[in-house]
Amino acid sequence: MRVAVSQFATSLNTQENLATCIRVINAAAVCKPSLIVLPEFCNTQPWYVDHNHAWEQALAINGTFLQRIAQQAKKHACYIVINVTVQRGLLRDHQNGLIKSNISVTSCLFSPAGELIHQVDKPTLTEHENDFFICANKVQEVVATPFGELGFLIDSDGASFEIPNELAIRGAKLLCNSMNSYALDQSGLHDPARAHENKVFLATANKIGPLMPQQQSDIFSAQSFIPPKYLVGVGQSQIVSPDGKVLAQIVNNEEGFVFADIEMKCSGLSINNKFRPDGTELSKQLRPELYQEQILAKQKQTSDHDNNAPETTNVAIFATYKSNEQAIEDVCHYIENNLSDIIQLPELFFVADKTITNDPEQLSQIACLSKQLISQVSTVLRPFQYVCTSVVVEGVHQAVLISEHGLFATQQQLHFCRRYQWAVLGNDLNIIELPLEKGTINVAMLTADDANIPAIVKVAALNDIHLLLVPFDIQESCEVEYSLLSRAAENRICIVAASREKTFIDELSSVNESDNIYSKNKQKVHKSTGLIANLSTDFALSSQWKSRKFNGYINKPIITHQHGKITKAVIHPNAACNKLMANKYI
Repeated sequence: MRVAVSQFATSLNTQENLATCIRVINAAAVCKPSLIVLPEFCNTQPWYVDHNHAWEQALAINGTFLQRIAQQAKKHACYIVINVTVQRGLLRDHQNGLIKSNISVTSCLFSPAGELIHQVDKPTLTEHENDFFICANKVQEVVATPFGELGFLIDSDGASFEIPNELAIRGAKLLCNSMNSYALDQSGLHDPARAHENKVFLATANKIGPLMPQQQSDIFSAQSFIPPKYLVGVGQSQIVSPDGKVLAQIVNNEEGFVFADIEMKCSGLSINNKFRPDGTELSKQLRPELYQEQILAKQKQTSDHDNNAPETTNVAIFATYKSNEQAIEDVCHYIENNLSDIIQLPELFFVADKTITNDPEQLSQIACLSKQLISQVSTVLRPFQYVCTSVVVEGVHQAVLISEHGLFATQQQLHFCRRYQWAVLGNDLNIIELPLEKGTINVAMLTADDANIPAIVKVAALNDIHLLLVPFDIQESCEVEYSLLSRAAENRICIVAASREKTFIDELSSVNESDNIYSKNKQKVHKSTGLIANLSTDFALSSQWKSRKFNGYINKPIITHQHGKITKAVIHPNAACNKLMANKYI
């Protein structure tokens, strides 16, 4: 099927907005798409004088505005997704501007027959939107079409994993997201992460132009310290493939559309029948009971998060190209000449070929090397200095923290993966209070594929960690390009992840700027390793942009990619103390 996404500006003039929608639909229809996705708030700018004004701007579900959109769907024989504000009451029989009306922010799906076949109300509203609109409380549903199943996101629904994951589990193969945002986070970070982790296509249409009247823009700018020039729709509408690659994108904030040809029915997409590169079935990895029990346990506790965590912590990633005893000696040499507080090593860093772990005799030798590793490393560590990696102890694959006194903490592998199909899985996520020279931080460790499961990372964040340590073996380049970064952003945690270097061959998108057609005609070879994801000390709408200038991102981590034998960075664990969700865009 051919999918088109569009972007354009709106005002507080509903008739002008209808004309804009029809103009853009007609332009996109030239490429004969099966589906056209329009941005959020196509009928309005959601900044009102009072509730009377909000009601006047909202549409009747069977009114002229949406009837005209239905006619366009029939005229062009395509599906159209449009997001508008909808009057959910029959009338507003008073003029008291202080009384809130029942108005929803709703994505409507029109069929090629011109019928309204599905409606989805926005489930998560920003603080400002809560003043004027009501929230949805319905279970997310998918819609079957001849091309495949569609799911629907609205604005920041894609900034966290829950709703996209729920839709993927229900069978969605393409997620359609209508946005109204000035931030680059969704297009530059969360869209590829959501597509990759759920193995679905994702089509995002975002606004351009002013997102609010001038007076409100000036007030908001003064409160947030974001210059008014940035408070416009950023555009960047795009279509992303299930491997996180951008198939087509409007690389600016000008009115227009872009399209890509995708195949959903033959690709067997959805989290229910998708596999990791090592053959692990994604749906078989999930352990809902583990996440629920951990979250319930946390809810029963009184949060004692240490807001006096160190302002900075020195971290490092070490890599060795050697194996067995030589790898251990190599790392010990690094440690002796390094003052970093926390040193992260890859998963089973002393084993080059992980497939040998499936041989019982080889696994026994790895267990012996693991004991040797713990003993040797502890002898070269300084006080308040730690090494994290994964080892095999008594047949159990687990992440470990090693101190000068030996084994300081452990974390058993929690999720099945085929490359360690012999591993006995743990049932608890351990939260570690890690004493450093300048204070104490809360740490969690995840190894194997565990950090690839967004739900368990959220559990760690809900348990007030500052830092997530990830000794892993990279399987897909998107894990470090997008997924781990998205975990850091949506949960406000620092992440240090180390892997042995891997080489990946990717199909490259070749987007002709004149017609925006995606074609697979090139290949690119690139190498991927781990990363250090740090947090800025101020972020989002609740902060004042004093220590750095706004760069278009609300909450993108500060990234240091693992490179060569030693990679160092300074992280800000105290920035993780603020667990406010930073991805609620306007």
